Amino acid sequence: MRGIVTGGIIVLVAMGIGLFWYQGRAEVEAAAPPALLAELPSTASPDALPSGDPQDMVGPAPPEATELTKEEQRFFRYDRDRDWRISRTEMLSTRSDGFRKLDKDGNNLLTFEEWAVATVDKFEGADADGDNELTPREFATTRPKPAKKRKCAC
Repeated sequence: MRGIVTGGIIVLVAMGIGLFWYQGRAEVEAAAPPALLAELPSTASPDALPSGDPQDMVGPAPPEATELTKEEQRFFRYDRDRDWRISRTEMLSTRSDGFRKLDKDGNNLLTFEEWAVATVDKFEGADADGDNELTPREFATTRPKPAKKRKCAC
């Protein structure tokens, strides 16, 4: 008796799975494009380009490029995420160009600590309000000094 009940349940489950599978296939086939499209006559030649008459339509104006000052360009070299704030991490990550200038003991070897201390000192000196972020005005104080002009020895 137990085998008959188990067999009946298995048959019902298999019929349910078959029914869902059949309905799923029918829905996919209903969404297929009609077969009549291939039989429609073509009125345009294959070499003709489509034409569109825009009439009075006007497209959007191209964006205007803003002119950045030298200081703004320098600021954005450090401000990687463009949030108008330079974090300590952003300042430290872009200071590798001046790495060799920071050799304090003059042995042509620069430890990371020498470099980090000089950079952190520069950052903390520029951070007037002590919030660990530089505003554009604070960052302007870190500007390199202009090179001295040489007098002509003619």
